[in-house]
Amino acid sequence: MTDHATLYATLLGQTAAIGWEELQPHFARGVLLEVAPELDLIEAAIAVTRDDAARVGQWLQQGQLAKVDEDRARRRLEVPAAALWAVVVAPWVLMQERPAERTAD
Repeated sequence: MTDHATLYATLLGQTAAIGWEELQPHFARGVLLEVAPELDLIEAAIAVTRDDAARVGQWLQQGQLAKVDEDRARRRLEVPAAALWAVVVAPWVLMQERPAERTAD
């Protein structure tokens, strides 16, 4: 297994579904980042862990990775049922909204 694959597997194992109420303390500390749904949450975590300034900077510039501000937090309070996943890459906590699971009719 390559170093990248090992780190990917490790972070994937540390990723979990989480409610907004559990993320609020991280928001309050200013360490909560939101990852756009089109990005791979684990790849984003790897880039942050490795301090990959080029990738992280590009995502920040494109709005695909953003610090959760008050407006984003307020929206989370208004839509609490969203499926959120998070992973910790100290000092940051990365979260991502996942699309709702489709059920068979």
